[in-house]
Amino acid sequence: MSNPSPKLHNAMWPGLVGKGGDEEGAEPAISFDKMLEMTAHANANGAKFDGIDMFLFLPHMEIDASDDDIKAMGEKAAAKNLKIGSCVAPIWPGTVGDSAMGDDEQQGKFLLAIEKACRVTKVLNENGYRDYGVIRIDSAEFGVEKWREDPKAGTARIADTFKKAGKIAADHGERLAIEGEICWAGMHSWKDVLDLMELVDMPETVGFQADLAHTYLYLMGYNAPEHAFLKEGYTDEAFWPAYQEMVDKLRPWTIDFHVAQNDGQVHGAGNHDKTGKHCPADDPNGKLDIVKCSKVWLQDAEERGIQHICWDGCMFPNATLENPETWNTILAKMVEVRDACGW
Repeated sequence: MSNPSPKLHNAMWPGLVGKGGDEEGAEPAISFDKMLEMTAHANANGAKFDGIDMFLFLPHMEIDASDDDIKAMGEKAAAKNLKIGSCVAPIWPGTVGDSAMGDDEQQGKFLLAIEKACRVTKVLNENGYRDYGVIRIDSAEFGVEKWREDPKAGTARIADTFKKAGKIAADHGERLAIEGEICWAGMHSWKDVLDLMELVDMPETVGFQADLAHTYLYLMGYNAPEHAFLKEGYTDEAFWPAYQEMVDKLRPWTIDFHVAQNDGQVHGAGNHDKTGKHCPADDPNGKLDIVKCSKVWLQDAEERGIQHICWDGCMFPNATLENPETWNTILAKMVEVRDACGW
């Protein structure tokens, strides 16, 4: 019999990230309702997704929506037997927030985004639409060039912002998960994000979000060659000890987990460039044994408060997202992960 936990979620933001905009060839965003419908329709030998993870900004939702409008979104998910889990706070310039590495005004905007996200999750929690999950953040400082001008000062400033954000989250009964992604300054390598979390030093409130696709690029040292564990052309015998070593450093901090596949390439689209390339679960060029890699990350997951895992398909073309077999294949792989790693 399949393990009942962790619950299996699908992310809503692949319908948004890298979509829209005025760039030539840009694909349109996919609505929240459509992403919800495709998630609910997925089926893998009778298994279904248990929930969704949400993006708390337009065009999926208005962060200043009324309580009734927030409840209406929760009801849409509940009507399809889906719980809401982790939520992405709108902490970037051009949304509510601004750089966590910026001046006092920018920091104030970042913290305002956390406050607004906590208000949304409070409404969802109090009305029974959300029982678990975290609020996802990053430094909102795209690229590492400015950070490299003074790494120590940059990391210290981000840590100061995250400490203040952590206090807001804790006051609302929430936890914040830092996205491990090579495009965000101060968290663009496993070493830099570990240094940052240790400087913040709020392990009960501010932790790490591990994504299989993104952390593969950590392993390869894409934006920090000095922190690479492997070089191109590595053997399978070299991969697993290196992978175990990297994960052992980050796993104690990991409070949110994304299942994904990566073909080893860096990819971007729209205004979201140079990120780990997410691939379909059955991509023949995929570098990762998804189940085996997940098992390394999910050791003792229950003790760290993880109650669900989420598939992240950022940068999938719309045609891939709109193909029902994409989701059936992903869900089947998620079930494999739960059978191997769950409880």
